[in-house]
Amino acid sequence: MVDKLQNGIKRRNLIKASVATVGAATVLAANAIPAAAQALSSTDATTGKGTVYTGETIQGKKVVSALDVNDLEPGRRHHLYFQGVQMRTGEYWYVSVIVARGAKPGKRVVLTSGVHGDEMSSVHTVMTVMNQLDPAQMSGTVMAVTDIARPAMLAIQRKWPNSSRSIDLIDMNRVWPGNENGTAPDRHAALVFNRLLRPNADAAIDFHTGTTGFEVSAFNIADMNVPEVKAMADLYPVGQILDMPQHAFPTTLHNALLAAGVPAICPEVGAARVLDLSMIAQFVEGTMNVLKHHGIVAGPMGRTGKDVRVFVGRGAVPVAATQGGFVEHLVKLNDKVEAGQKFAIQRNSFGEVVAEYASSVTGEMSGLRTDVMSEPGDNLAFILFEKPVPDGEDIYQE
Repeated sequence: MVDKLQNGIKRRNLIKASVATVGAATVLAANAIPAAAQALSSTDATTGKGTVYTGETIQGKKVVSALDVNDLEPGRRHHLYFQGVQMRTGEYWYVSVIVARGAKPGKRVVLTSGVHGDEMSSVHTVMTVMNQLDPAQMSGTVMAVTDIARPAMLAIQRKWPNSSRSIDLIDMNRVWPGNENGTAPDRHAALVFNRLLRPNADAAIDFHTGTTGFEVSAFNIADMNVPEVKAMADLYPVGQILDMPQHAFPTTLHNALLAAGVPAICPEVGAARVLDLSMIAQFVEGTMNVLKHHGIVAGPMGRTGKDVRVFVGRGAVPVAATQGGFVEHLVKLNDKVEAGQKFAIQRNSFGEVVAEYASSVTGEMSGLRTDVMSEPGDNLAFILFEKPVPDGEDIYQE
């Protein structure tokens, strides 16, 4: 799915907010009638109507079609299923919800993961944070949702397989805040956004990783021009921040929440399909700092951005393969590169070098392809840079 900026520039990936065409070195969304349990309008769900139980239980956990965390018993942990979009078989896609409601009133922070189905370190980060919380000692509430795009997670793939109007794979992080009269992924996004996330969030953190075959460094995506957002991003002891203006990618979850008045950031926790425990620890530490910042949990701050060297990129340049063949990287994630510096070569099946790739900007490596073989158009890398270059057509292919 292609998103457009307000100025008409196409955008395909959340990793890039201000992207220029790569230099010479890289020569190259049917009306549906909701079931009775879903008949509560999004307006009702966000204006104090409260929690709606469907009357069902799944593995001993109650099912809700709308949630107000203030209806839950204080000082306790609650496990629920949220009823998402209905399938063509008449069943529903359910979303796992963990709520740690503090004994005392306070701020509400929402943690999300599983928007993409191949992102395991992001899920583990949220689980780890929730397991550290003691509701009896908390002031406020933390709600976690770990499997938003359940069909994608079942297949351990990035996108939601959809055949409502034609066979397609839908990127759930391109459809927020969703459309309750759209295709299944759009309807699911709208239900989750209107009846679960937005009504319960004073702040939000949407966790991701790189995609299958493409690894990223530890970094946060945040609109640093929003003071509440900057305050959260600065509390993470990670080495990179991509300063993404909210308008640059409005259909990502964290930016849709921000547009709805909820300060939100998007941490990127390394590679897909694996658990990077050392990187997870960094993001757990930063998230606990955010909860302390909001007064939800007590205790001293851990390490923050002040304790590490942080590179703030004002944009990210993607580099696409121009040939088919085997790619060898000459740099690592977080390495500094200069404009014109060669960072990868590509060989054909005879071992001959058929392409060399150089950075068109001075910056830091923040993403590298881990699948060795590439064909023309595959993304090989993206490079954070400080000084934006003129906007151009984005040819980045996911």
